[in-house]
Amino acid sequence: MSEPVAPFDGAALAGQLQHDPAAALAALRDIAQRGDPQAQYLLGQACMEGRGIAQDLQAGMHWFERAANAGLAIAMNMLGRCHELGTGTGVNLALAAVWYRKAAGEGLDWAMYNLANLLGTGRGVPRDERAAFALYLRAARLGHAKSMNLVGRCLEDGIGVDRDPAAAPDWYRRSAEAGDFRGQASHASLLLAAGQIDEAVDWLRQALVQGSPSFLAHTLPVLAESPHPQIRALASA
Repeated sequence: MSEPVAPFDGAALAGQLQHDPAAALAALRDIAQRGDPQAQYLLGQACMEGRGIAQDLQAGMHWFERAANAGLAIAMNMLGRCHELGTGTGVNLALAAVWYRKAAGEGLDWAMYNLANLLGTGRGVPRDERAAFALYLRAARLGHAKSMNLVGRCLEDGIGVDRDPAAAPDWYRRSAEAGDFRGQASHASLLLAAGQIDEAVDWLRQALVQGSPSFLAHTLPVLAESPHPQIRALASA
């Protein structure tokens, strides 16, 4: 009979991994090896990021897989990401979709969002924009900021749902307030169209601080061509 796994404070150990990873890893590895899914997931993160140990993508994926097979939804989602991006393994979009679907079935908003992205583009699964929208909406209602922005985009453009541009602004605002940089840019765009320049500048400034390199590469040239000097100033800054 296997030795029962003693409970541990996952939040405290996760915090210790951030500040003193070497001191936390020995205890974490022991707990993970004895079968605790949360510890396995945290050890997988440490391996992926090289916190306290040499980076080892394959070992990270191994621990995600053990935690996922034990039923931990966040590990299922991360295992899906490994298969989608080819992290620690070859790219396998169909298998990524399998794990996203499992995690989404457990109620994880990030997995709903990731699966929706595959469905909306037909990567690894048949393209199904209506199913993608339904997943974005489920995740948005759980408070997922990126999904809120995409719900707004789908409603504005009629992607996977009947077009309803009047319903989009509220989702953009909610996404912006929840901290998504793309939602902040979408919300700012509508404010700008309504002549609310100062409010638009405030939201765009936040979006630029948080934005990804690809977002900045697309957005800055657009801002630089704005007829409003306040907007052009953001691009030059």
